[in-house]
Amino acid sequence: MASIVDPLVVGRVIGDVVDMFVPTVTMSVRYGSKHIANGCEIKPSMAAEPPRVTINGHPNELYTLVMTDPDAPSPSEPSMREYVQWIVTDIPGGGTPTHGKEGLPYMGPRPPVGIHRYIFVLFQQKAPLGLFDQPASRANFNTRGFAHHLDLGLPVATVYFNAQREPLNRRR
Repeated sequence: MASIVDPLVVGRVIGDVVDMFVPTVTMSVRYGSKHIANGCEIKPSMAAEPPRVTINGHPNELYTLVMTDPDAPSPSEPSMREYVQWIVTDIPGGGTPTHGKEGLPYMGPRPPVGIHRYIFVLFQQKAPLGLFDQPASRANFNTRGFAHHLDLGLPVATVYFNAQREPLNRRR
């Protein structure tokens, strides 16, 4: 299992966003035909729409998915760490976020400067969450605090990708 966690340590996902954990569920994330592997690069235009996420969890369990950008607005000065991109709760094991409750609508990556990490964190719920108070702002979200507030415990799966601003198309 340590080999699954190592890229998360190298990419500073563990530390900046979540604490050390042991993955117990597999989660697949795809933007179109591109499967997300830790540290891969995705163009923001490819990620404008929500990804296809499949959770191979326990069928009788419910899960919460959080997507954040810990590098907002700039990796060298992340004064808005974390910027929450998406929250879905009550996702059944073996299901997808479309089977859950979208607590915060998806917002695709929009990195203004530098290379940003976009992190999907999956938590196993202890009970159905239903509706919850949305964050007052997408900026300065705290995944650890959110998990603590909803009694979610440590993550059960995490994957991340990198994205940077795409050059504007030049008109000729």
